[in-house]
Amino acid sequence: MFVVGLTGGIGSGKTAVSDRFAELGIAIIDADIAARVVVEPGRPALAEIAEHFGSATLAANGELDRARLRELVFQNAAQRKWLETLLHPLIGTEILAQIQAATSPYAMLVSPLLIETAQRQLAQRVLVVDVPVQTQIARTMARDHNSAAQVQAIIASQASREQRLANADDVISNEQGLEHLNQQVQALHQKYLVLAAGENHGE
Repeated sequence: MFVVGLTGGIGSGKTAVSDRFAELGIAIIDADIAARVVVEPGRPALAEIAEHFGSATLAANGELDRARLRELVFQNAAQRKWLETLLHPLIGTEILAQIQAATSPYAMLVSPLLIETAQRQLAQRVLVVDVPVQTQIARTMARDHNSAAQVQAIIASQASREQRLANADDVISNEQGLEHLNQQVQALHQKYLVLAAGENHGE
């Protein structure tokens, strides 16, 4: 399966882009959704998290209290490392299973941490959704009602704009409205169909 990895910083518009590829019939594998699946009630990872961080990380309904866990690990590099060591391999396995189940001409892996993690190895091409940092901050504040400082802290924890662009095979600029976005998606879709057909033929 030919896989395009779609990434971009918070507030860049990854969902707007992946929704358009989905409308074209492309299977979308979302790393954030995979990350939620692996900590569902009944999964071993949830029990390990509760044992390590305490039952306060569980909500009343038995699900993971993601906001509480984020508070615990965001300011503590060692705890964040422990959590990543537990979850990243599980998330990778879940993503791989979804890629293998895809039936579209190619699949798209959407991940905010594509470049920073081993997920990069799952994609043949990297597509970056690019906007200036100030746009990221403004959009995320409006969407999530976060302060500028909170958004800047999240941006600082992700790869920089320069790092993403240096790793990009393709770039979508998401600053000029939906029509321009649609044109870019259509052009890339045609390109990826050709690349995927070439790879499948090569097999």
